[in-house]
Amino acid sequence: MVRADFRSNRPVIEIADVLRRHGDAYRQAHAGHLGRVERRVMSAIIACRTGALGGHVEACDDCGMTRIAYNSCRNRHCPKCQGPARAAWLAAREAELLPVPYFHVVFTLPAQIAMIAFQNKAAVYAILFKAAAEAMMMLASNPRRLGAEIGLVAVLHTWGQALTHHPHVHCVVPGGGLSSDGARWIAGRPNFFLAVKPLSRLFRRLFLERLKAAFDAGALGFFGDLAHLAEPAAFATHLTTMRHVDWIVYAKKPFGGPAKVLAYLGRYTHRVAIANSRLVALDDDHVAFRWKDYRQRGATKVMKLKPGEFIRRFLLHALPDGFHRIRHFGFMANSHRTAKFALCRSLLADHGEQPAPKNVDPAPLDSTHQSSADVPVCPHCGGVMRVVIRFPHGFNQTGARTSSFRCDTS
Repeated sequence: MVRADFRSNRPVIEIADVLRRHGDAYRQAHAGHLGRVERRVMSAIIACRTGALGGHVEACDDCGMTRIAYNSCRNRHCPKCQGPARAAWLAAREAELLPVPYFHVVFTLPAQIAMIAFQNKAAVYAILFKAAAEAMMMLASNPRRLGAEIGLVAVLHTWGQALTHHPHVHCVVPGGGLSSDGARWIAGRPNFFLAVKPLSRLFRRLFLERLKAAFDAGALGFFGDLAHLAEPAAFATHLTTMRHVDWIVYAKKPFGGPAKVLAYLGRYTHRVAIANSRLVALDDDHVAFRWKDYRQRGATKVMKLKPGEFIRRFLLHALPDGFHRIRHFGFMANSHRTAKFALCRSLLADHGEQPAPKNVDPAPLDSTHQSSADVPVCPHCGGVMRVVIRFPHGFNQTGARTSSFRCDTS
């Protein structure tokens, strides 16, 4: 049995170890049901930072110490490849922070709808984004509420602590917005954004309207236990039932300031279903990992799953190709965000608020494939590490072929 060493910052067990040890058996057992995206996620994580993807040899300018650095797979589902992507994304977002309170709102799909979402990921996850954003923007624009055009960033998560399918979006929203004529900044109350109950009801209505439209357009598929929903009468009955179910919208306390917003986003934007640091043990029969039981006030527990079940749960959260899991709406939308942010800063400055940093030309909002530009530092003496040899995928630093493995990480 392999166990994690909690005294080290580097996990002893990684998702890649689970897939190397049990991935072939899982592929064989699910040969007729494993999709192209899931297969690609598995092969990318296995190949990450190995000779299969190539790499280079670095040497220290000062002490001469050398080391091998293998290339990353850059797959957005890989636990080891999100650090540089997160850093680049946050650097681009820092210039967009406004000197106002920020709020955190979470929209969660009921279990009966989550099942439909799993069989129609691209269509239903997109509806989740749009319904959540539209609900907040509609309610905020009401003169009896805030009476302003707001902006928000939304991040999709599809997992719970036990790796079960639990689709929800985390939304971060500035506490205020632009007047309809764009001439004023309308500030919200310091500790209150929008009432949760009307927001929940509006979210439910907008989501179900969009879901029905997708069904009418033939954009949804139903399989297995949900096959009966392909019949219009059964689907209509299902929607009627969902209109009488409470949909969960949770508004958390406001952040302590813009810097806290960045710290929060850094934890959430590029998170994958489970981090390597949560893995506890791995053997031929089980994978063990830590999880928080929120039904018992967040108590930390250890869950043991059969390897095949662990891999199945991990792959539940593979997203369709090209699907953006970070999206911006309102005055933060891509089409006009530069001009709108400039206007917001100007109006806030007119009211005596401390201006945010000048806007820069940020990286694309949904880019997840950026690499760190930091110069590597020698772990022995602190000198600069320079690349002295490069070798392509499938070869090691001596020029010998390591394997015939090929990995598609796009």
